[in-house]
Amino acid sequence: MTQHLSDPMELAFAAAQAAGARGEIPVGAVVAGPAGEILAVSGNEVEARNDPTAHAEILALRAAAAKYGSPRLENCELIVTLEPCAMCATAASLARIKRLVYAAYDPKGGGVDHGPRIFTQSTCHHRPEVVGGVQAERAETLLKDFFATLRK
Repeated sequence: MTQHLSDPMELAFAAAQAAGARGEIPVGAVVAGPAGEILAVSGNEVEARNDPTAHAEILALRAAAAKYGSPRLENCELIVTLEPCAMCATAASLARIKRLVYAAYDPKGGGVDHGPRIFTQSTCHHRPEVVGGVQAERAETLLKDFFATLRK
């Protein structure tokens, strides 16, 4: 059954919190379809899967593509609690995501507005609309609290 939610960022935060409770870095991602339907919700599973590519975005894009029946998620949105890294930004480009919305900026590991800025490269074939900083403080607090607890 496909879920509908007026604010997919809430689902992304719920997935991030669940990931953090499992000992994963608390990042959540949602893929919303053209009509706003929720195609996929994922949190990080890097540790659980022993897979360095099991970022929330990658898992959500894979699940959404399977549900959508196409590797191209044109007219879909990717909503994430943290600025995607270069790998995840590239995956969003390859998936032809129409719009990327993310919460916290990631000056150290981000690949959209920081670091390699994937969508500005001449080799990038598809550039989604990008909206960063949506509920950034909330996401930053979630991440800071997770790492502070981890360091104890």
